[in-house]
Amino acid sequence: MEKKSKSDITKGWINGFIGVLLFSGSMPATKLAVMDMSPIFVTIARATIAGLLALSVLLACKAKYPAKKDLFSLILVALGCVIGFPLLSSLALQYITSAHSIVFLGMLPLATAVFGIVRGGERPNFIFWIFSIIGSLFVVSYAISAGVSSSPIGNVLMLLAVFVCGLGYAEGAKLSKKIGGWQVISWALVLSLPLMLPLLFIYFPNNIGAVTASGWFGLGYISLFSMFIGFIFWYKGLAQGGITSVGQLQLLQPFFGLALAAYVLHEPVSFSMVSVTIGVILCVVGTKKFAK
Repeated sequence: MEKKSKSDITKGWINGFIGVLLFSGSMPATKLAVMDMSPIFVTIARATIAGLLALSVLLACKAKYPAKKDLFSLILVALGCVIGFPLLSSLALQYITSAHSIVFLGMLPLATAVFGIVRGGERPNFIFWIFSIIGSLFVVSYAISAGVSSSPIGNVLMLLAVFVCGLGYAEGAKLSKKIGGWQVISWALVLSLPLMLPLLFIYFPNNIGAVTASGWFGLGYISLFSMFIGFIFWYKGLAQGGITSVGQLQLLQPFFGLALAAYVLHEPVSFSMVSVTIGVILCVVGTKKFAK
C-alpha cells in the first residue's frame, strides 16, 4: 500500500469533513421528500437529476471515458450509492423516524472500513479498530438511551442500506485514486441514467401538484448535494487520506444530521446528544492518530 504524506492526509480529512457535512442533511431532506412523494419516485428522481447534471459536467469538461476494467467498480458504486442506499433508506423512512434512521449511519465507518480492507487492500492496526468500535457503540448506545421508536422492517432496511453504502464508498474511493473523485460519481450516475430515465416516467406521480415546497426542497437537496456534490468531496477525501482513516468521519454524521433534523423537522436535541458527540469526536481523533 502506498505511503501517504501528511499534506495528503490533512487535505483528505478536510475534504472528507466537507463531504460529511453535506451528507448530514440527507436523511432529514429525504424525510421531507417522502412525506409528499413515494420512496421509489424519490430514488429515481434524485438519481435522474444528479445524472443529468453529471452528464453535463462530463461533457463540459470533455472527460475521458472510463476504462473497461473500471466498469465493474463503477457498477458497484452505482448499485451501492446511486440506487441501493437511496432506495433502502427511503423505504425505511416509511417505518421509522428521521432521527432513528440517522443513528444507523453511525455504523457506516465500520462498513466502509471492512470494504476498504476487502476491496481497497488497507490494513489498519488493532488500536484503530478499538476506537472505531467504541465510536460506533457510542452511537448505538445513544439510540437506545434516547428510546427511539423501533420497527423491525425499518431497522432491516437501514442495515441493508448501510451495508451497500459502505461497499459503494470503499469501491468509489479505490477508483478515485485512478480517475478522480468527481469522475467516479459522475460516471456511476451516467451509467444509471438508461435505467432511471424510463422509470421516471413510469413512476411519475399523478398528484405532483400536491407536492409542497418542503418536499421539493428535500428532493432538490438530496439530488444536488447528497447525490453529486457531496460525493466529489467525499471520494477525494477518502482517496487522499485513506478509506479506513477518513471514513471514521462518518461517526460525526449522525449528530450533524440530528441537529439538522431538530432544526428542519423540529425534533428535540438533548444534553446527552451533545455529550455523546464529544465522545464520538474523541474517537475520530483517536482513529486519525493511530490509523496507518
